[in-house]
Amino acid sequence: MSSAAEQEAVAEGERPAVVVNGARRAAPPPAVPVWPGTSMPLGARFRVGPDGVAGTNFALWAGGAEAVELCLFDERGRETRARLTELTHEIWHGFVPGVMPGRRYGYRVHGRWDPWTGARWNPAKLLLDPYARAVDGAKGNDYSRLPPEVYGHVRDWPEQQVADTVRDDRDSAPYVPKGVVVHDDAPDDEWMDDRRPKTPWADSVIYELHVRGFTKLHPGIPEELRGTYAGLAHPAAIEYLVKLGVTAVELLPVHQFAHEDHLLRRGLRNYWGYNSIGYFAPHAGYAASGTTGQQVGEFKRMVRALHAAGIEVVLDVVYNHTAEAGELGPTLSLKGIDNRGYYRLQSDARRFADYTGCGNTLHVVQPHVLRLITDSLRYWVTEMGVDGFRFDLAAALARSMHDVDMLSPFLAVIAQDPVLRRVKLIAEPWDVGSGGYQVGAFPPLWTEWNDRYRNAVRDFWRHALPDVREMGYRLSGSSDLYAWGGRRPYASVNFVTAHDGFTLRDLVSYERKHNEANGEANRDGTDDNRSWNGGAEGDTDDERIGALRRRQLRNLLTTLLLSTGVPMLVAGDELGRTQGGNNNAYCQDNEISWVDWGLLEEPGWKALFDLTSRLIALRHRHPVLRRRAFFSGRAQSADGLRDLAWFTARGTEMTERDWYAPAATLGMYLSGRDIPGRDERGEAILDDSFLAVLHAGDRPVRFVLPGPPWADRYEVVVDTSREEQAGAPGVEHRAGAAITMPARAVLLLRVVG
Repeated sequence: MSSAAEQEAVAEGERPAVVVNGARRAAPPPAVPVWPGTSMPLGARFRVGPDGVAGTNFALWAGGAEAVELCLFDERGRETRARLTELTHEIWHGFVPGVMPGRRYGYRVHGRWDPWTGARWNPAKLLLDPYARAVDGAKGNDYSRLPPEVYGHVRDWPEQQVADTVRDDRDSAPYVPKGVVVHDDAPDDEWMDDRRPKTPWADSVIYELHVRGFTKLHPGIPEELRGTYAGLAHPAAIEYLVKLGVTAVELLPVHQFAHEDHLLRRGLRNYWGYNSIGYFAPHAGYAASGTTGQQVGEFKRMVRALHAAGIEVVLDVVYNHTAEAGELGPTLSLKGIDNRGYYRLQSDARRFADYTGCGNTLHVVQPHVLRLITDSLRYWVTEMGVDGFRFDLAAALARSMHDVDMLSPFLAVIAQDPVLRRVKLIAEPWDVGSGGYQVGAFPPLWTEWNDRYRNAVRDFWRHALPDVREMGYRLSGSSDLYAWGGRRPYASVNFVTAHDGFTLRDLVSYERKHNEANGEANRDGTDDNRSWNGGAEGDTDDERIGALRRRQLRNLLTTLLLSTGVPMLVAGDELGRTQGGNNNAYCQDNEISWVDWGLLEEPGWKALFDLTSRLIALRHRHPVLRRRAFFSGRAQSADGLRDLAWFTARGTEMTERDWYAPAATLGMYLSGRDIPGRDERGEAILDDSFLAVLHAGDRPVRFVLPGPPWADRYEVVVDTSREEQAGAPGVEHRAGAAITMPARAVLLLRVVG
C-alpha cells in the first residue's frame, strides 16, 4: 500500500518516490508498449490493430531528428513517455495499444541545438502534432502572458543580441496545448445526410463573418451557445443569413490558433485568428461542447446546418506562416520538429525569411510542407464538409525559391488534385515581400480578392478618381485583369470592406484611423483608407451629416451588388456596424468587433438591411447582374443594341476622351437580350435590361435617359436618395427625358419598353 505522501504526490500529478541505494528518487513512468505501427497516415489515428487490439497509430515527419518521444497525458495531466523507434522515410511511427479517443498527447524531438545553422531541437519542449485533429488548451495558462518555458531559447538572457542561441531546458508541457486523439472514422448518421449546395461561382454572394463576433451578442441564440460553432448553427443565426440572402459564409480563421505574448501582456487577445498552430483542428475556443474532441463533431454539425439552408462554408486559411513567429518566438510545434525543414530561412540560417510580416514563412516548396498543407485542405473538404477556402497572403504560398511563381509546386498540386480543384479557391493575391502584389495573375480555377475594385469604388464615391475609366472596368467585371486564360468575371471577388480596415459605416464616418485601444500608439493599421466623413470625425448629432452617411452606405452597397463579379459583404455592414474608427481590430475580442444586433431596432439601420436584402434578391432573380462571361461591348443585332453601353449625363455614349477625364456621373446600360450561354435545358438566357446611373457629385445633376434602341420607357427599381425604398419602385420615365439625379445617389431603372 502506498504511503499518504505517495498518494498526495499522485494526486498532484507527480510520480511517487522510491528508494534506490539509500537515495529517494522519482519512480520511473510505467512502460508503454509501442508496436511498429505504420508510417502513413500521418498524425494520430485510432484504429483496431493486429489481433483485434484497439489503439492509436502515431506518425510524425521529423526530418533530421535523432529521436522522437511520444508523450501521453492522463486526465490529471500526468505525462508518460515512449520512444518511437520505427523510422520510415524520415517518419517516426508506432502503434500504442489501449490509447483511445480523447487521450491528449504531444512529442519531444531530440537533435542538435545549433541556431546558427537553423537547428533548434530541444526535447525539453513539448510539441504539438501538426496533424492533430483536435487541440486541448494549455493547463494553467491564465492568458496574461506566455511563460518563458514555452520558448526554446532563454528569453531573458542578458546579451539580447544572441538570446535566441542559448537553449532553455525548462519543461514546457504544463503551458502548451496538446493534441487529442479523435476517432476520425466514427459513424455520424446526421453527417451522412449532408448535401452540399454547390452554388455556381457566378451566383455566389459571400458573407465574411467571425464565428464568435457574429454570434456573441445575438439575442436569439442561447447564451451558452453564443460565440461558438453551435451558435452559428442555431436557427436564429441561420434564419438571419437566409433572410439576407447570402449564399456562402466565409469564416475568419477557425484553425487552432495561439495568442501572441505582446497582446497578452496588454490584456488583449488575438481575435481574428491569423496565428495558426494546428491546421487540422477546429479552434477549441469556439466550441460549446468540449475541447477533447467534441469540437470536431460540433463543427461538422454547424456545416451540416448551413448546408441544409443552402449556404456554403468557406474557410479563411493561414498556411503562409504559423504562431511560432521568428527566431525570438515560442517553440510550439514545427520549430522544434524540424526548423530547417518547415520554415524558409535566410542565408544566415539563424534568421527566418519573412514574406508575411508575421515573423516566419512556411517553406512550401519542401515536399513534406506541401503535403501538410494539401492533406489539411483535403481533410477539411472530405471529412469536415467545407466548400472552399480563402488563402491569406496567397502570394507567399506561390513563391518557389524567392520570387512569386504561378508555376510553383503549390499551385501545380492544387490544379491537379481531384478534390481541391473542385472547391472554391480564393486568393488574397499579395504578400509583403518583394514582387508580392499579384492581383490578376493567379491561374484559372482561382478567384481573387480584387483590391482595385475596393479602391476605385471608394474613390468614386468620395469624388477622388482621376478618371472614370477605372470605375468602368471594376463595375463590369475587371476584364483588364481577368480576361485571359479562360478566366471569367467571377474571378473577381468584389469588396468595398473586409475584416481588415474600416467597417462600411466607419468608412463614411472617419477620415483617420482611431486604433488607440490596440495599445500601439495608433501606429498600427493602414493610413490609406480612402474614406470621407461627411463633415465631422466620428459620431455626430448633426442629422444632416447622419442622413448623408446613410445615403453613402446605400450607394456603396448598391454599387457592390450591381457590379459584375462575386460580391463579398462583411458581417454587420448591412446593419451599420461600427468599430469606432478602429481599422485594425485584430486584437479586440469585445464590443468593438462583435456585431451589435440592437441596430436592427433602429429604423435607419433596419432600412439599410432591407435594402441590402432586396438588392441580393434582385441579383438572384436577374442573370444580367451575374454574368458568366465578359461583356463584348459590340452590337449584337442590326438595331445597334450592345450588351454593355456607357453614358454621360447628356445621354450620349461615352467617348475615349470622356473615359480619361474625371467624372461624377456615369450611366451603365446592361442588356438582358444578349447574355451569352444557355440554361440547364439548353435554352437561350433572356432577362430584363437595366440602366444604372451613379452620381457622386455633391449637387443634383440633369441626366438624359438614353432613347431607342436602348429603351422606350424606364421604371425605377432602386433610388438610394430615399431612406425607405417602398415609394421608389413603379415610377416610370420616358426615354429621352431629362431627369434630376439627386446629389450622391444611385438610380437603378428597368427597361419596360
